[in-house]
Amino acid sequence: MTEQDRQISAIIAEQRSRLRDFIRRRVPNEADAEDVLQEVFYEVIAAYRLMEPVQRWSSWMFRVARNRIIDRFRTKKPEWLASDPVAVSDEGEALLREDVLPSPDAGPAAAYARTVLLDEIEEALDELPPEQRDVFIGHEIHGYSFKEIASRTGTSVNTLLARKRYAVLHLRRRLHAIYEEFGKKGE
Repeated sequence: MTEQDRQISAIIAEQRSRLRDFIRRRVPNEADAEDVLQEVFYEVIAAYRLMEPVQRWSSWMFRVARNRIIDRFRTKKPEWLASDPVAVSDEGEALLREDVLPSPDAGPAAAYARTVLLDEIEEALDELPPEQRDVFIGHEIHGYSFKEIASRTGTSVNTLLARKRYAVLHLRRRLHAIYEEFGKKGE
């Protein structure tokens, strides 16, 4: 083992458990969390071998992990669109998220509306404090129960309920204008 390999191993060993815990709190699926961790370690090795000047490896690795988590959520966006029913039609039929958004195949105006709506939703979610965003996404998008989230995070169910309530209030306020704009076009 070369001296460079020993230094890389020491950096990784020193931060491994803290970094894994950080990622696990933000990525609900254990396999995905492990993938993010491995991606961070790959970045460490690549940066170290390229002799990029990284002064604080710990901070750098957490920033890389945060970016990889964000990338992973962005690439999985279509998955949450088709998951569980979000509404019920007048005929009593369950509607998926995909059903309540304009179809991308309905022409340029519908595709534009869909893009605007998805961008607004994503921006509104990004504005939430991380604790509120994690609870909202975990419960509404991934379908975890509050008990499951509580056991994963070590946070009480009542605290999680309050965080989700604040998230919903913010999202309602934030998305009200876009709702009004698209609601009036549909009339």
